[in-house]
Amino acid sequence: MPLHTADALVLRTYKLGEADRIVVFLTADRGKRRGVARGARRPRSRFGGALEPLTRVRATYFEHERRELVRLRQVEPLASPLTSSRAEALVYVSYFAELIDEWAPEADPSDRLFRLGASVAEALAAGAPAERLARYFEYWLLRLQGVYPALAACRRCGGTLAGGTVRLAPRLEGLLCAQCAAPAEGTPLSREAMAFLVAARTAAPRSLADLPLPARAERELAAVHRRLLAAHLDKELKSARVVRELAAAYGGSEESTGPARR
Repeated sequence: MPLHTADALVLRTYKLGEADRIVVFLTADRGKRRGVARGARRPRSRFGGALEPLTRVRATYFEHERRELVRLRQVEPLASPLTSSRAEALVYVSYFAELIDEWAPEADPSDRLFRLGASVAEALAAGAPAERLARYFEYWLLRLQGVYPALAACRRCGGTLAGGTVRLAPRLEGLLCAQCAAPAEGTPLSREAMAFLVAARTAAPRSLADLPLPARAERELAAVHRRLLAAHLDKELKSARVVRELAAAYGGSEESTGPARR
């Protein structure tokens, strides 16, 4: 039974039997894995707080070629976004972890997805604006999966999208310039929202506080990303609803008006 050691991001856990947990975690070199953490639910478990969502760990596990589940031997915590004292950190951590879990295929390595998750978790712990970080994370996740609309050219005429408000086409096939889109067609993205997306292509998550993004533009991005995510996942995530409810309760920029229209 081979023994593997790798840096990993914990995505979720759930109960197994009386004292164990199944842990879903993402590694850069072997993709998403599922493993059994024996005794993880006991009060003095050796796993301690290492199994919280989006915690970066050094995981050592045994893998049997005929079994889907690996056996976790040791999980050493390296960094956790929950070191942040902000109340909303836990909600966003769960949201980011659930998105990665939904998009990452089993045992299919993706170093870029791993690095995205790790850098976003690190930025959240360092105090990056949570809502802005969510828009950045959604953009990059959709871009890595090849489903984010091109930002350079109109889907219909091929012309530039620079300048005024553009719109996400009703069937999500791309962005439309102001000349091609009817006044009420699709979901709008203002010049400020587009500028944030362009800057996000080269910005590090820790630098997001320095990128201008008015509240209205942030709401626009939230609406567009929600539509794209719901369409490609064919559902809305539970944590996404909690994020919107939290933002509404604290006067944030997320919309709280039910599931995405498709």
